[in-house]
Amino acid sequence: MYRLLGGMRVIEASSFVASPTCGMHLAQMGAEVIRFDQIGGGPDFRRWPRAGNGASLYWESLNKGKKSIAINLGSAEGRELATALITAPGPAGGLFVTNYPVDGFLAHARLAALRPDLVTIRIMGRADGGPALDYTVNCAVGYPQITGPESLGEEVVNHVLPGWDLLTGAYAAFALLAAERHRRDTGAGQEVRVPLSDMAIASVANLGMLAEVLDTGADRPRLGNQVYGAFGRDFMTADGKRLMLMAITPRQWTGMVEALGIGEAVVAIEAERGVSFARDEGVRYEHRDTLVPLVEQAIARRTLADLASAFDPLGVCWGPYQTMREAAYDPDLVRANPIFAEVEQPSGARYPIPGAPATIPQAERLPPARAPRLGEHTDEILAEVLGLGSGEVGKLHDSGIVAAG
Repeated sequence: MYRLLGGMRVIEASSFVASPTCGMHLAQMGAEVIRFDQIGGGPDFRRWPRAGNGASLYWESLNKGKKSIAINLGSAEGRELATALITAPGPAGGLFVTNYPVDGFLAHARLAALRPDLVTIRIMGRADGGPALDYTVNCAVGYPQITGPESLGEEVVNHVLPGWDLLTGAYAAFALLAAERHRRDTGAGQEVRVPLSDMAIASVANLGMLAEVLDTGADRPRLGNQVYGAFGRDFMTADGKRLMLMAITPRQWTGMVEALGIGEAVVAIEAERGVSFARDEGVRYEHRDTLVPLVEQAIARRTLADLASAFDPLGVCWGPYQTMREAAYDPDLVRANPIFAEVEQPSGARYPIPGAPATIPQAERLPPARAPRLGEHTDEILAEVLGLGSGEVGKLHDSGIVAAG
């Protein structure tokens, strides 16, 4: 964690992946992020994966570093309390992240009537307000039809990584900072809506893939593990290990050719086909029918350790395939990685959790903070943000409007 956003208070009302991810990124850069939840937990409070005692590892991983207040949102008093939190006065506040519907008690116009400079970042499924999740967006933009081997034919492949959720959450954090800067310069608040479906199709277009299909009139074919437009795919070593090998830049290509000792064979192919592989990654892709078997044979004769010692000094871009469990014990990725610290979470489980993925050499890296217990900061928030006295807080507890963790 870093202190870059100290003095910024963000109220979060969210569930699932994209919206909590937005708040998590802001918290890891130093913002005070306060999320309010229904007493007993919202719809994602017990989502899988779970710890052995049933606590959600999912929920606590996405909400680390935040504060929590539990409110009875089914009551008018609870909704008024949530509204008061969002619109609380002061230069630090007036920043709200949510994936609640456009209409209802958290509608921006209703909140802005109480605080005109309010900045609302609203993560949505579709721009028209309709529901959508990562999988229902992904299926519509064409990736399942081009993922996997050619032998699948017309079968589709759903992805495992919720990429659109994660990308939308990160973009929403950027949008909040942009809107907050605009408010600082002009004094004006605003609502910024970030639909998951727009994030997905915009990303497809930004990668040139939309233009590609419109230009060619055809969908991109399935390529299995072959990287489109470049030399890159998986290979098996002599000791039965699988690695991913990429050669996009000229240095990566020449380093790979030297490390594998296939220079003469490559020159012969270039002469035979009247091409040069040194500069253009697309040419390597076009001639993969002869380059892939050549590299495949060279790698199959050597062990992973032997290849690693040859690849690394020459700047070859490669990586071993690992299971997620192997990755969890990998010293470079996790165990000796300074973004991680082993922390006991509210579930009672102790495991490495990451702070901000960014490294800022000029700033002190603080250890990542655990997730809150549901309602852990209820009394603190009521007192410090809303200025309520102990008697008033006690009455809210007695009437079931709030709960402490």
